[in-house]
Amino acid sequence: MQDLQDFLVPISFSIINDDEGYVNGQLGAHIMTQQDEDFDIAAADIVIVGVKETRGNGNTEKENNAADIIRKQLYRLHYWHTDIKIADAGNIEVGATITDSYAAVRTVLEELYRLNKTVVILGGSHDVTLAQYHAYRILNKVVEATCVDAAINLKGESMVPAENFLMEMFTGEPNILKHYNHIAFQSYFVHPRMLQTIDKLRFDCYRLGHVQHDIEEMEPVLRNSNMLSFDVNAIKHSDAPTNKNCPNGLTGVEACMLTRFAGMSNNLSSLGMYGYNPKEDTAEITAKQIAQMLWYFIDGRHKMAQESALEERQNFNEYQLVFAEVETLFLQSKRTNRWWMQLPNGKFIACSHNDYLTAGKNELPERWLRVQERN
Repeated sequence: MQDLQDFLVPISFSIINDDEGYVNGQLGAHIMTQQDEDFDIAAADIVIVGVKETRGNGNTEKENNAADIIRKQLYRLHYWHTDIKIADAGNIEVGATITDSYAAVRTVLEELYRLNKTVVILGGSHDVTLAQYHAYRILNKVVEATCVDAAINLKGESMVPAENFLMEMFTGEPNILKHYNHIAFQSYFVHPRMLQTIDKLRFDCYRLGHVQHDIEEMEPVLRNSNMLSFDVNAIKHSDAPTNKNCPNGLTGVEACMLTRFAGMSNNLSSLGMYGYNPKEDTAEITAKQIAQMLWYFIDGRHKMAQESALEERQNFNEYQLVFAEVETLFLQSKRTNRWWMQLPNGKFIACSHNDYLTAGKNELPERWLRVQERN
């Protein structure tokens, strides 16, 4: 951790808590910070880092204090999950250029990934997702990535990094992207040909209406993911006033459900919360929304710890099914009620109860079919 000190600035409590203390039950009284004498990153399950870089949005501002405003609201929430240890490593220094900032974020995240920490990234424009991804590439780790966003940032003609960073993720070499999921896009923000291109790559996109109709179907998507990038503009304006793009989107409750699903994934090692601009917020409502999403992410981590390994078959119900002349095994956890299905190669992937019901009707579950197409 000592090598990272050149990139990190400890948080300022005068900004976060207005010089007020925290009661014992609040997160702020329990999160380890660099000001603590016994600060030990190795003891943490979750590590928070702030990012101030915002030039990727195409604006003239070099940085903002989004991470600290989110912390201000997060630290006030109550700490229900004392088995989950949280450390706040501070804010990553903004570089002279946006490329320098990417490099700093990448360096910090690489080290934290190497330490097997779950990293929560606060602040920054959505293009910082690229640094979140590239840190895995340095470690040569193949990943499944998921973005939650109203738009799909694949505009090759745009000079704004936050609008085109997916191009590098999809085509950059060496490529470690095993699969990509996009959750809650809104059709009027996306060119039809863009969806056709993504479908040809066998990546999966879920329209906002589909997500809202049955949000539980997103749990297996997030359970299979290694990294999640969440753009606050996916949340509708009334629940996240900093979103000036559209009155429609995910509700605050739905956003919390998605981050809880992400927390429950034993594959996921990083969550980035991007696109928050405090100057556009009203009474810090958006910051409070993000803070509550993070609380549910921690809640999901607590739930994940209760899950059994798939090898512990005594903790699962087993269902052998034959559908469309394919024989496979479904597992249902006795502890969490979550489902897995076996592929022809013997590996298990996360699935939903609906996938099991579909197979029971002698039909191919779409999730099973999509994975087979990619193999």
